[in-house]
Amino acid sequence: MKKEIQNHLDSIKKFNSDKVDKLDDFKIKYLGRKGIVNDLFSKFKEVPDTQKKEVGLKINELKDLVQNKYDDLLNKIGSNQDNLSSEDISKPGFPIKSGSLHPITIIKNKVIDIFSQVGFDLSDGPEIEDDWHNFTALNLPKDHPARDMQDTFFIQTNPDILLRTHTSSVQVRYMENNSPPINIISPGRVYRNEAISARSHCLFHQVEGIVVDENISFADLKQMVLYFTKAMFGKSKLRFRPSFFPFTEPSAEVDIYWGLESESDYRLTKGTGWLEIMGCGMVDPKVLENCNIDPEKYSGYAFGLGIERIAMLIYEIPDIRLFFENDIRFLEQFKS
Repeated sequence: MKKEIQNHLDSIKKFNSDKVDKLDDFKIKYLGRKGIVNDLFSKFKEVPDTQKKEVGLKINELKDLVQNKYDDLLNKIGSNQDNLSSEDISKPGFPIKSGSLHPITIIKNKVIDIFSQVGFDLSDGPEIEDDWHNFTALNLPKDHPARDMQDTFFIQTNPDILLRTHTSSVQVRYMENNSPPINIISPGRVYRNEAISARSHCLFHQVEGIVVDENISFADLKQMVLYFTKAMFGKSKLRFRPSFFPFTEPSAEVDIYWGLESESDYRLTKGTGWLEIMGCGMVDPKVLENCNIDPEKYSGYAFGLGIERIAMLIYEIPDIRLFFENDIRFLEQFKS
């Protein structure tokens, strides 16, 4: 281990660069959370007791050397820039890197654009919601077992106020204040305590849509889903699997045939070629009634999809946590 540390010390002493991004990579390589120094400290417990003091001093020496080298080279770059500007102020400035939209925003905007082309309006609502709009109006009364499907973040001082678990609450608010025909989509952030996976996050993004009018049928829903999958993925082979949602009846999960043309396709689809992309169904008449819409006269369909999931499919992103880490190296890949 002492030889390994010495090799690193020699490499650090030889390192030199006048590029800020190269310096940042150098520092991350050694001092980052998954860097060499942390790796050495994790191996430290395997060092014999008689050598621990000497090895510990060497690791600390390496750590200090990296930081000092980084600071010195960074200061040198800064002083060179100062000298340039003081010598000739007519020289062009250093380029400023342009930013880029977050991949979640890119996909959200694309979904909005696809549905706006066929007459859907955009509707928004509060992220801090009340029990009626988030649950009860959607066929989820207080004693309904379907509430156990998601762990909700309630406001401690008022159990009737919560962080919305879906954007269906926006649809309820819209239907309460508008008469059919209704064609809206509701993109936004939603909150659930997703404890079922180590990769899950309590905050994610959805787009939900609803259409209410006279003589709306499941055939209309299937045609709209087909339109969306063609526009978003360029694929049109679909299957609808029976499912359950308290606010739609009948309900279905929609799978798209992704194909098995590459190793990535096999991994994504687990060898089946099929991928689940959204849930949907016909709006339950009780939900229409709760929103003061006559279910004898009107019918409707609703659908919902996760923006993160769509973005992961389109950009082949392997881990959902990348969306929330704000790593500039990840975000720079989405510049137009």
